[in-house]
Amino acid sequence: MKNPRIHVESDIKVGESLALDKTASHYLGSVLRSKENDSVRIFNGDGIEYQCEVSFANKKNVTLNVISVIDGVKESPLSIHIGLGMSLGDRMEYAIQKACELGVTQITPLTTQRSELKLKADKQEKKLQRWQQVAISSCEQNGRNVVPVINSPISFEQFIQIEQDACKLVLHHRDATDIKTMEAASNIVALIGPEGGLTQDEIDQAIKQNYTAITMGPRILRTETAPVVLLSVLQTLWGDF
Repeated sequence: MKNPRIHVESDIKVGESLALDKTASHYLGSVLRSKENDSVRIFNGDGIEYQCEVSFANKKNVTLNVISVIDGVKESPLSIHIGLGMSLGDRMEYAIQKACELGVTQITPLTTQRSELKLKADKQEKKLQRWQQVAISSCEQNGRNVVPVINSPISFEQFIQIEQDACKLVLHHRDATDIKTMEAASNIVALIGPEGGLTQDEIDQAIKQNYTAITMGPRILRTETAPVVLLSVLQTLWGDF
């Protein structure tokens, strides 16, 4: 791969050397078989991308020279926080990956009345780490220099009670406002249900907390499709598409 792009956890300074951690070293040294003087782009989530050259590489250890700051993909003018009902299988990972591609700012996994995925305390941290890694990997591919935050799972009721100065939306395919008729906003919080959707009771609870029930057309969307469509619509109407 020519000029690969990877995320690192370290502070980065132009003109200094950077020894990569075990994971990044394995990827560059063993998987990509990088050699001295090969080009590498790195970012650590601070919004900046850096051009580097490999100064040392073997299968276990890689050191880079940080050469310069380079222009990266600009962030969307929209701040979008999605509360997403937790789903089984790979649906959650797919939704997180695609939401990151489309400019989401943060995602909070939610336990809802119809959620089939129930995380015990001993498995929650491991799952959260996996979801955050999905977000990081997505940003490595899509050019973003700011990694969206994947928050710890909370209940639907806890989420809607959080004070948020934002345009608050809840997806509902019936008796809802057409999003194209709404006034533009730059700070958005959106609720999306799991398989089976949110219950009418949950939608009513959200509306009482000043959420607006919205529709994006006549068809019912799968839980992993809904974030993709919503973010595409928001970026087209109010963002940078």
